[in-house]
Amino acid sequence: MRRRVFVLVTAATVFAGVFATRWPHAEQAPPARAEFAKGAELFSSICAHCHGPRMVNPGTVSFDLRKFPHDDEARFVSSVRNGKNSMPPWKDVLQPDEIEALWAYVRTGGNEP
Repeated sequence: MRRRVFVLVTAATVFAGVFATRWPHAEQAPPARAEFAKGAELFSSICAHCHGPRMVNPGTVSFDLRKFPHDDEARFVSSVRNGKNSMPPWKDVLQPDEIEALWAYVRTGGNEP
């Protein structure tokens, strides 16, 4: 009986780990308007050169942020902080609250909440 319970608990733990890995992102509440506005301003002054105004890719090699998963904050923060492909790292330029404001803008697709 104890072995059966052990096997069931182990299987449930493994299943929960796989489930959490497949769906790791919780739904976020819409950002505050002030945070969105700050993100829009930062995006316009820092990011739009490569990613295009309002995230419309200007035909460069940069990632089209309209297609960025709106529920993957960890990936966004990591990409901005550490850089990715041809994008340089911004961790020494942007403060954490500025990256959060950029995320507020990008995750809404540039649509004011």
